Amino acid sequence: MPASSVKEMAVIGAGTMGAGIAYTAAVNGIDVFQIDVADTALDRARSYHAKTFDRSVQKQRLAAEDAKAAAARITYTASMAEAKTAGWVVEAATEAVDLKKKIFGQMAEVFAPGVVLATNTSSISITDIAAAVPDRAERVIGMHFFNPVPVMKLVEVIRGLATTDATVTETIALAERMGKTAIPANDRAGFVSNRVLMPMINEAFYAWMEGVAEPEHIDEIMKLGCNFPMGPLRLADFIGLDVCHDIMMVLHRELGQDKYFPCPKLRQLVVAGRLGDKTGGGVYASG
Repeated sequence: MPASSVKEMAVIGAGTMGAGIAYTAAVNGIDVFQIDVADTALDRARSYHAKTFDRSVQKQRLAAEDAKAAAARITYTASMAEAKTAGWVVEAATEAVDLKKKIFGQMAEVFAPGVVLATNTSSISITDIAAAVPDRAERVIGMHFFNPVPVMKLVEVIRGLATTDATVTETIALAERMGKTAIPANDRAGFVSNRVLMPMINEAFYAWMEGVAEPEHIDEIMKLGCNFPMGPLRLADFIGLDVCHDIMMVLHRELGQDKYFPCPKLRQLVVAGRLGDKTGGGVYASG
């Protein structure tokens, strides 16, 4: 379906990324089914959307009537079948290949042939995910948004081995319709963004662990010396230390190089449940 014809989108997963994708689609005139099997996740998504709409009105990014109309475009449901009329699907579940393959199998059963089945994976092979739905593989594509989705302009567009040119063209067009800049990358672990970013974050953990500098000094040096808006350790807290760990494990497994294996200091924090902002503390204590 051409991007201009997409009237309804299903977003599977109501976590941080899924909720952000749903919000962005709704603001740009697309009706959205926000899907999650967990009621708590749907409740958090509702709360996030309400706060984000309110903040957008307060900062005059949206008129009050436009925010109200966009909010009305979002339907919250635990049932994928309720969204079967959607003309586009984005999976935004946890970064676990077996879970994603299971969800894609369900998506192929629910959504009409020809509907693009996109994944927001940040590191997992699109070809591997598409293997779960061999009859639909030509319509499977990576559509990697960045957090926070309403603010970040980039969407990495990653084609799998079977993905058609038409699917790529339609995905780029839809990303642009959602106000994003779509840039293609090839189907290698971590694509471009995380293949470059995660080793830097990992090295920052090693610098901390080895006593090169304290976390706040590592971050300030990288901010002031490299003009980064956020230091690598602070960014890791924002992303989620568990997410960083999981992405690094994918990179290590797929690319086979020791530089991608998570630093022991990072692994220690994850084991301790200190996952960053979402748990109230990781490298730093959250306010």
